[in-house]
Amino acid sequence: MMVKRADVSTKKLISLAPDNWIKWVTQIPDIIVEEILDSEFQWISRESDVLIRVDSQQYGEFLVLNELQLRPSSQMPRRMRAYAALAEEKYKLPTYPVLINILKINDEEIPNKFESNIAGLQARQDYRVINLWEVDVNIVFNQPLPSLLPFVPILQGGEKESTIREALRILRSNEQLSQLETVLAFFATFVIESRLVQEIMRWDMAVLRESPWYQEIEQRGVERGRRENILSNIEMSLEVKFGSEGLELMPQITQISDLEQLKEILRNIIVANTIVELRDALLPN
Repeated sequence: MMVKRADVSTKKLISLAPDNWIKWVTQIPDIIVEEILDSEFQWISRESDVLIRVDSQQYGEFLVLNELQLRPSSQMPRRMRAYAALAEEKYKLPTYPVLINILKINDEEIPNKFESNIAGLQARQDYRVINLWEVDVNIVFNQPLPSLLPFVPILQGGEKESTIREALRILRSNEQLSQLETVLAFFATFVIESRLVQEIMRWDMAVLRESPWYQEIEQRGVERGRRENILSNIEMSLEVKFGSEGLELMPQITQISDLEQLKEILRNIIVANTIVELRDALLPN
């Protein structure tokens, strides 16, 4: 069974500091989180989203729909309209939709609303758009916003090696975040040389293996969850770096059960420059 596409454990990330996250995405100072809800809808396929019930003295109780996507898509205005309507129907509360784009494709304007008009009947859905490449990296450390730590290299001003190493240090110091180190390293390949990323990864993983938390996991042999995390990171990395051509490798990769082999595949994806180079690494002659 294929793992969830583009899944970077959004719900877990937001759960690390939900109040800080919700204040950031809505820019409403007095907003507080009441509950992170089930956002699975029967009639529509989901990707990576988090639905949160919030309260504000100014606006009362409402929902915040967080939709995370790797790249801007022309299909998102219609989807945001559908997601917002389904959330309101299910929970009987008004919805504040937020679309978060991770990677920039080109300089085309990204729409922040859906509009249609048929025979004089109009429909409209506004939503807030946050492009991570426009977000000041200092916000992550100052507010703080631990949910954005894996994306530090692609944030505005986050391309410096010292900034990436600081993000790695914070990830490594938190048991809940340490599994996301390879995600950060992957995004680092967009801004610094792959060789340097490899060096950071080796240094980081060596320290991680010495931690009591890592050793405890090794002793307990919790392999299923770890394998799913690695597969999820592999699939996301393949899609972002090589598109549909990269995802064609997933059926073969999901047959692998050995964790060390999967980790090596993830490292190969991170440092590979072309799909040909990656295939050669995965299928040596």
